[in-house]
Amino acid sequence: MYSFVGESKALNSYSEAIQNTLKLGYKAGMAKGLGIGCTYGIACMSWALVFWYAGVFIRNGQTDGGKAFTAIFFCNCRWHESCQAFSNLGAFSKGKIAGYKLLEVIHQKPSIVNDHKDGKWLAEVHGNIEFKEVTFSYPSSLDVIIFREFSLFFPAGKTIAVVGGSGSGKSTVVALIKRFYDPNEGQVLLDNVDIKTLQLRWFREQIGLVNQEPALFATTILENILYGKPDATIAEVEAAATASRSNAHSFISLLPNGYNTMAGERGIQLSGGQKQRIAIARAMLKTPKILLLDEATSALDSDSESIVQEALDRLMVGRMTVIVAHRLSTIRNVNMIAVIQQGQVVETRKIKCLHVIFT
Repeated sequence: MYSFVGESKALNSYSEAIQNTLKLGYKAGMAKGLGIGCTYGIACMSWALVFWYAGVFIRNGQTDGGKAFTAIFFCNCRWHESCQAFSNLGAFSKGKIAGYKLLEVIHQKPSIVNDHKDGKWLAEVHGNIEFKEVTFSYPSSLDVIIFREFSLFFPAGKTIAVVGGSGSGKSTVVALIKRFYDPNEGQVLLDNVDIKTLQLRWFREQIGLVNQEPALFATTILENILYGKPDATIAEVEAAATASRSNAHSFISLLPNGYNTMAGERGIQLSGGQKQRIAIARAMLKTPKILLLDEATSALDSDSESIVQEALDRLMVGRMTVIVAHRLSTIRNVNMIAVIQQGQVVETRKIKCLHVIFT
């Protein structure tokens, strides 16, 4: 705000909002005051009528003072209970609306179900991934077609870079391989087997993912790494952090609480490079057959990028790796580059033969 010299504009906007709120407050206060006044006025007149009528009964000898007092006291209790019940009608209404929305979510049936009994496992995973005539659009915008009859083959043990302009569908490739979504038409195959037929938990255990912004949780570094393999031992965690040569173990060991250091919400206590190295260690812990790197170094400075990129290069050895990238430095060691434009593969070449402008 200071850099754009927009203080006056912000203050004026805030003042206008306050004035509008004040006017609404006046109207709401007037309506509330009239409502309360009318309610208590009617209540007082009702009580006056009750006392007058009780006096008439006593004067005519139809009852005595004790019975009249008991009747009035009973009516008073019922009155207060009714007032308390009516005052909660607003809360009941809000609760009904909130409960309806919550029940909609609870009763919603996901299109992709993680059922341990559903699906099969492969005895041996080589790591070949193939997109076969895939047509896809996101559920939130079904009219926007991301892929139309999209076909691409990722051979086992090779490193393939997926490049293209913003909105071309690069990250969608990663989402479909990880099976965050299912294609509208066509198939995504693992070793010639449709991934829809595979047990979801087992399938995702075969894949390591490192995003541009790693998903770290408000818990310890150890528990964040253990998401890669929940039953791993401390020795295995340290081995993964060391074997990946990401310098994760070296900087973690220097922290006051070591692996028990709290990462903070979304890893706020750590730098960008440290978060990425933890994400690499987490991916290394599960020893995946397939590795997905979705612009894993694009948000880092040059020093952190070189460290993380070296760790990634070592992690990619012997695994089928898909790299989504904008920077040429991140794909210097790939076997093949696939260029995507408007949901189609327009070119697949070796890096030495490809002439493309990165945007």
